[in-house]
Amino acid sequence: MRSLSLLHQSCIFVFLLILAAPLPSGATSLPRAASSQSHSSRSLFKRLLDVPFSWASRRSRTSLNGWLDTHPKLLESFQRYDDQVVIRFNVSTNAHEAALRKAIDQMLLDVWDFTDNYTDIRIETRRIRPLMGILPHTLQDNHYILIPDLARAVAATYPSRAPAREIVQPHSNNRGITPTNDIPLPERQGVNDIFFNDYQPLSVIHTWMKLLDSMFRGRGLVRMISIGQSAEGRDIPALRVGVPTDSAGTGRPGERKNTILITGGIHAREWISPTTVNYVAWSFIRSIDEDPMIAKILRNFDIVFIPVLNPDGYEYTWEVDRLWRKSRQRTKMAYCPGFDLDHAFSYQWDATQHQTEPCSESYGGDQPFQAVEAAELAEWARNETEHGVKFVGYLDLHSYSQQVLYPYAYSCAARPPNMENLQEVAMNLAKHMRLSNGEIYTTTSACEGAVANDVSADNIRVEASGGSAIDYIFHEFGARYSYQIKLRDTGSYGFLLPSEYIIPTGEELYQAMKYFGDYLLGNNGHESFSIPTVIEDQSEQIDIAADEEADVTELRRRRRKRGV
Repeated sequence: MRSLSLLHQSCIFVFLLILAAPLPSGATSLPRAASSQSHSSRSLFKRLLDVPFSWASRRSRTSLNGWLDTHPKLLESFQRYDDQVVIRFNVSTNAHEAALRKAIDQMLLDVWDFTDNYTDIRIETRRIRPLMGILPHTLQDNHYILIPDLARAVAATYPSRAPAREIVQPHSNNRGITPTNDIPLPERQGVNDIFFNDYQPLSVIHTWMKLLDSMFRGRGLVRMISIGQSAEGRDIPALRVGVPTDSAGTGRPGERKNTILITGGIHAREWISPTTVNYVAWSFIRSIDEDPMIAKILRNFDIVFIPVLNPDGYEYTWEVDRLWRKSRQRTKMAYCPGFDLDHAFSYQWDATQHQTEPCSESYGGDQPFQAVEAAELAEWARNETEHGVKFVGYLDLHSYSQQVLYPYAYSCAARPPNMENLQEVAMNLAKHMRLSNGEIYTTTSACEGAVANDVSADNIRVEASGGSAIDYIFHEFGARYSYQIKLRDTGSYGFLLPSEYIIPTGEELYQAMKYFGDYLLGNNGHESFSIPTVIEDQSEQIDIAADEEADVTELRRRRRKRGV
């Protein structure tokens, strides 16, 4: 196989920028001589660079004012966010979680995140006093403002000339939030990183996927497919990446390979999710000729990357409301559209446990698969299995909180039959992400919350249970290793992670995926292990690895004792 050269990479990014937007004034087309001299890579490269590259770079870093000029509806949402903050409540008891759940349902509050230690809520400042009035005194005295200027933080996530860190500084009080000054920033490497220097709107993401398909379909390495359409009629594209099993390498034979599925963008406002799916896809494609482990994984598995499962909602975050979470499908209340896709699947869907208020951020519908996008994914996956595909792994990317969550999400009382294996792989996924950049990812069951270990308290969790994607793919299609991974950060920015963290976050997931593929090959991930270059304190690195290896060893010991 021919190596993926810098020229090849450069062509992709330059074409991406050209096709994704109109040409600047004075530039009507590509140089006409380019096509006639395509046999000369040096000549082609020179002609591609004749396109004003400084303009192309500026396009991906356009001023915020320029963006607002063409998207006036965003101004309305910014004005609304002027009166909003994000509050973190320290939650440690069943009574705390029950009180918060009642207040959230009563006031239709937007839950940003919840773990076994805290719950983050977005709220208007004028509603803070009424909220405190219905909470117990212990919670009133056990909270703090996480993001004090929400409008400013929202504005900073759109493409801008100034780095996001210069535009907005997070509230930091050393209460378990990752200090952002300690996070290493990626080095800019010119054209090679243009796509990942910023978050990209839906049209650019689709153009990017089409270019990868056109560049690598000839080798049989990449194929762009569609898993269906959204409620508003948008396509839901995916990239199927894998080495053809026929010797000629010109196409795929009738027999399908085992498949790993990766989805992003279930929740529209979690922009780091789609871009990370794209980053991992690109990293696997460009590394196949350089990394024997990647080549081995792609010879044995197909990986299907679905960057944006919720295209309607994602588009809405770029055009109207940056913090929109759900889909945009009409509900029984015309003024409250949208379904929470992660509460819309059928496995253990329980009407008595589901949110019934369409205006709620966690409303998944009045019956399973009422959300079009969830139904399309399920139908596509079922069709794949009927044609010989076996799903062996599933990763559903979200933000934030830096967690690796395993089934079941619907109840802590139920235990998957391969619980020990799920825990072992989860810890190793977290370990490889940690060794990439030093960021800590924790692991736990997806039935998370303050009462995660109390099987009698499922009814008072902060969010309704049942209907999750990881439970459905795990149970219905036999993907024995199914995980929801919540990416960066731990609260300093929440859903508004600045663009300079795109590449470090992508690298973390890429390293985790290398381990995951190696493990599924039966190697327990040993071949995928590599010494990271970011952590300078090697003794600290060894201690981290040793501690986590001890945890894995203990899991294996317990499993042998049980005769598993």
